[in-house]
Amino acid sequence: MTRGKLLYEGKAKRVYATDKSDEYIVEYKDDATAFNAQKRGEWAGKGETNNAISAHLYPLLEQAGIPTHFLGRLSEREQRVRAVTIVPVEVIVRNVAAGSFSKRLGVEEGTPLPRPVVEYCYKSDALGDPLINTDTAVSLGWASEEDLRRIRELALQVRDFLVPYFEARGVRLIDFKLEFGKLGTGEIVLADEISPDTCRFWDAATGEKMDKDRFRRDLGGEAEAYAEMRRRVTGGA
Repeated sequence: MTRGKLLYEGKAKRVYATDKSDEYIVEYKDDATAFNAQKRGEWAGKGETNNAISAHLYPLLEQAGIPTHFLGRLSEREQRVRAVTIVPVEVIVRNVAAGSFSKRLGVEEGTPLPRPVVEYCYKSDALGDPLINTDTAVSLGWASEEDLRRIRELALQVRDFLVPYFEARGVRLIDFKLEFGKLGTGEIVLADEISPDTCRFWDAATGEKMDKDRFRRDLGGEAEAYAEMRRRVTGGA
């Protein structure tokens, strides 16, 4: 496969065209950002770790009946994916109160939620990914009601697979962010990544944070936490 023109560069990844019009190459970077890129950093191996975790999880999600953009891992930093048009509505699924949810609603961090909470944000770096509701997304043309129903259904299916998967590896999945895209056929599929950048992972025994909160909150040990999550998810692969 030939890597072509750079189509998009985000905070953590680059997307390239290929010699196939319906396939892209995604390259994972070592860059880290927080608070809408107001805080920046990087550490060696971050991109490789996130690529390895996502490349391990997406085929398992496919086997569980969840369609994804993932086609295969090409290298330590690169993967081959189906070309999609990203739906500009990010989905956050919360199992335990944490982060902005706790701050916004005055709920103590670590409080289990009796049922999963699904929230939506408008995907816009310029606006800081503001929280929105489904009416806003439909009214402004970012997604249809049918799109949002399907996205919510898939997001909860992802949750139902991931929670026991991580529990078996000694990890609590506190919350996570997903992005979805549309294929040329109009089918909605899971896109982007699942990694310590997009999920809150707490060690089940100690409560230690094993995700990007270590960078956000100046806790240190980011590289070690990411490497440990890679070991638990992939067995070191």
